[in-house]
Formats: sequence, structure tokens, C-alpha cells
Amino acid sequence: MNHDSYPNNYIRGILNTVKTIAMVGVSPKENRPSYFAFKYLLERGYHMIPVNLGQAGKSILNQTVYTRLSDIPEQVDMVDIFRASEHVLPIVEEALTLRPKPQVIWMQLTVRNDEAARLAEGAGLKVVMDRCPKIEYGRLSSEISWIGVNSRTLSSRRAQNLGTGVQRLSLGAMNRKGDN
Repeated sequence: MNHDSYPNNYIRGILNTVKTIAMVGVSPKENRPSYFAFKYLLERGYHMIPVNLGQAGKSILNQTVYTRLSDIPEQVDMVDIFRASEHVLPIVEEALTLRPKPQVIWMQLTVRNDEAARLAEGAGLKVVMDRCPKIEYGRLSSEISWIGVNSRTLSSRRAQNLGTGVQRLSLGAMNRKGDN
């Protein structure tokens, strides 16, 4: 996999398939990017599991915080890593000991570890580096366009009204010419 550029269908396929995401390094502080991403994905229907050694046993957005991945008592589909690149390899090594193994290792913006990516891909996992699932979801669903950002995704679909005055688009399977 070329980790410098990902096809839209690769990212969309991941975000449409995973249901349970363990976010390693999530912060309980409301002004931190990890908190924003965690909250956004939780509001989009993903089952979010916070992993943070310093917050273990507490809760973030009513979700119990775990010390490490191996402490999570349920299956995890994706491990989203919000830690510096030098801390990624041990997290991936631990993720590979989980049974069943997660389907995806996702490294957040500015996080890249090619050795960890090779290890995960060698074990059959999909890998994304230096991307944010919150941003990718917003871009691919066109939600990000609502605030004036060009997502390079066009759609004439109406957003779903959730009855709360909030509208949300889903990722859907958009098979348009040029959507790669």
C-alpha cells in the first residue's frame, strides 16, 4: 500500500466496515483534538473505546477508559492511534495479540511509523497513516462542505434530518466515475 496517498474507496471502505474503534491516547480535555475526534465519531454511531493509561477507570463521554488495548473486554475493529510516531510500534504489537485481531490500524495526523505499518500489513490488517478519521468522514460524507471547505466530493443528496434540527450525511457507497 502506498501510504502517501489513499484512494477514497479504501478510506470509505474502512469507515463503512468498522463499528468498534479503540482510540489510544484520547484526552478527556474538551479542547484537545483527540477529544473532538472521539466525540465526532461517537456521534456518528461508532462504538468508541478510550484507551489512556493516565485516565484508566474513569470515563470520557460516558465511555469507560482502559489502560491498554488488551484490557478491553470486547472485539475491536479499528485501533486509532493518537500518540507520537515513536510510540506506535508497541501499540501495534499489542494490537496484533488481540483475539480476534482488529481489521485496521489508523494513525492520526502527523503520526507515521513505516515499521509498524509493515508489521500490521504483514498480519493482514489495513493501515492508514497521517490521516484523521473525523476529517475523512466529514470529507467523504460532504459534511465538511457545510462549513465552506472544498471536500472534492459532490452530492445532490439531502442530509438526513435527525429530528433535533441537526442534519447528517452518511458515507454511503458512492460509485461515481472518478471516485477512487
